[in-house]
Amino acid sequence: MSQIFVQPSAHVDDGAVVGDGTKVWHFCHVMAGAIVGRDCSLGQNVFVADGVSIGDRVKVQNNVSIYEGVMLEDDVFCGPSMVFTNVRNPRSAFPTPSGRYQTTLVRRGATIGANATIVCGVTIGEWAFVAAGAVIVKDVPSHAVMAGVPARMIGWACRCGATMRDGDGDIVADACGRTYRREGEGLVLEGEEGR
Repeated sequence: MSQIFVQPSAHVDDGAVVGDGTKVWHFCHVMAGAIVGRDCSLGQNVFVADGVSIGDRVKVQNNVSIYEGVMLEDDVFCGPSMVFTNVRNPRSAFPTPSGRYQTTLVRRGATIGANATIVCGVTIGEWAFVAAGAVIVKDVPSHAVMAGVPARMIGWACRCGATMRDGDGDIVADACGRTYRREGEGLVLEGEEGR
């Protein structure tokens, strides 16, 4: 028997998949065809569209709509009232057919702050940190801290959430002692090849 909690005012459509340990709070709607992983929390007034994929241990705070085309990997945090889009040039008179929405991928461990906007068609790298109110219009490197409108990179974030200064050679998180090295445009934790 599935061990999920669905608050009585929430609605999970037949055909939606919700993993064990997940909590679906007040006034949520999870559509048929949505997949929500284990041990997630969907805060008040969250909408999850058909075709959305949400990994394990994801926390979606109040007033977030996750539209078709959005994929959230494990351990993602979506702050209150942050916004996903799935069409770059929407027109009411010319609706985009289902299945033709742009894909937005939020990689493992990334954080998106309150009231941030994610313009569709981007990838937010692993353990990246998008500041409150930022507007993301292009791909975000792993561990990058992004702020502003449009967002620009202002530093690095450790897995533990602490910010790190950019420097020559390895980058060390003072808060926890983890050491990172550059790989492509992002960072990789020392000892983790290709992640």
